[in-house]
Amino acid sequence: MKYNQFINNSPKVSEIGLGAWQLGENTGWDSLSEKDAIDLVKKSIDLGVNFFDTAPNYGLGTSEIRLGKALKGTDRDSFVINTKYGHNASGELNYSSDVIRESLEGSLRRLQVEYIDSFIIHSPPFEILDGTSNDHYDILEALKDEGKIRAYGASVDTPEEMELFMNTTSGKVIEAFFNILHQETAAGFPLAKKKGVKIIAKIPLDSGWLSGKYDETSTFTDIRERWTREDIQTRAGLVRQLKNLIGDDRDLAQTAIAFCAAYDAVATVIPGNKNLSQLKSNAESVQHPLSNDLIEKLEQFYKDKVKHLNLPW
Repeated sequence: MKYNQFINNSPKVSEIGLGAWQLGENTGWDSLSEKDAIDLVKKSIDLGVNFFDTAPNYGLGTSEIRLGKALKGTDRDSFVINTKYGHNASGELNYSSDVIRESLEGSLRRLQVEYIDSFIIHSPPFEILDGTSNDHYDILEALKDEGKIRAYGASVDTPEEMELFMNTTSGKVIEAFFNILHQETAAGFPLAKKKGVKIIAKIPLDSGWLSGKYDETSTFTDIRERWTREDIQTRAGLVRQLKNLIGDDRDLAQTAIAFCAAYDAVATVIPGNKNLSQLKSNAESVQHPLSNDLIEKLEQFYKDKVKHLNLPW
């Protein structure tokens, strides 16, 4: 496993982290048992993973609870936790600055830790990202001073959101929607490097499409029911073209993860894992880096074949 610089006072983070959405109960995915969820975290540590991304609303608090149980007894200074505020443990949205402390305290209890490494605003409305007109960032700075968080940031989907946040706040972490089929946020990477903001690449497998196991006939009964039949056919066609582009000697899922990790601005990539086999394969992506030529081909593929489609999440 390769490790990258992240934030001040925290260890370097594994190039591949663990997206912990799937750890919780009834998360919109097939639920794991608590034992299987804890085993998944422990196995990830064995594979060199030390970065864990969660949120209060993942499984209505159960993702944080299970992650906390799995990490209990582990040297706290050896791992990095990223959690969020805005989507609370009851499943409701509340971006009011008045609930920042309450949300953080709830996460600390569920995770059984005394501090959070990076605490980020969870997919907020655009105007919340403006540090010149919100008191959220004064509170977050105070929490840093108190030692309850080491850094703060935001989870966003567009370069415009990234730029507003970076230009108006002192936040040092951005969790950005970035994968082969959604490369828009790469436009914000140069500014992130200039300002020392670390990028967490979220949804690197495009909710499973870049695993390569779905096609035009696939149906979904979980959170992915959001896709129309036309959406499914469009993505299936793109995946077919991607497989031809990368060739038979490369695994599509590992290529997709390695693509995200290839950018200097990206500190860690957080694929979700529902079982040990997926976890092992995802962690092994670092052993199969992409050539500059293939990266350029995938960037051109996006520009020519994908960008104009405005694919829905």
